[in-house]
Amino acid sequence: MRVLVACEMSGIVRDAFRDKGHDAWSCDVMCCERGPKNHIRDDVLRHLDEGWELMIAFPPCTHLASSGAAHFAVKRADGRQQAGVDFFFSMVNAPVERIAVENPVGIMSGIYRKPDQIIQPWMHGHAETKATCLWLKNLPLLEPTNAVEPDYMRNKNGTYYLDAKGKRYSRIHFMSGRNADWKRRIERSRTYKGIATAMAERWSTEQPMNNKLTAARAEGGGK
Repeated sequence: MRVLVACEMSGIVRDAFRDKGHDAWSCDVMCCERGPKNHIRDDVLRHLDEGWELMIAFPPCTHLASSGAAHFAVKRADGRQQAGVDFFFSMVNAPVERIAVENPVGIMSGIYRKPDQIIQPWMHGHAETKATCLWLKNLPLLEPTNAVEPDYMRNKNGTYYLDAKGKRYSRIHFMSGRNADWKRRIERSRTYKGIATAMAERWSTEQPMNNKLTAARAEGGGK
């Protein structure tokens, strides 16, 4: 298949599909960490109609994720949140037969619809906890491939780091905490290799199937 991985600078998902023999390309406004081969450095909106058979999209979540709810009022007022919403809809409504759109838990579950599924890195061989939503068009759900025990942020003595309410902290929340904001966003946004491999395995072999995203588009659920 011709596969487009939208808004990916790591090349992890792209290369998982290339390893399966697909003509896979990543696209992002930033350079690819794995080099320029099979990477389009540009606004992905300019490349959606280039004959892709599958698109996996990772639209920016900075203005959409529930973790940033404290800043929503300002972002609504200055237009940043609406820009994020519009871009998300550009992904789910792209002219591609098979689509998967990824985002963390956030406002799109209410503005658009609930995701088809929520996955975790620990379902695919990584101990991190990071709820990840997937909205699917003509694709089957991912299935756990290597479930492991999830782990959390620990103190130096090995005990769990707890907040005032006794809640354990996700290790991802502390990832690269001393880096600049832009660097921290990049570190946290990378797709785990186990998830990328699961996507390539599952979506390389299954035939297209109807699901909620197809129905939502037919009913005018998207823009």
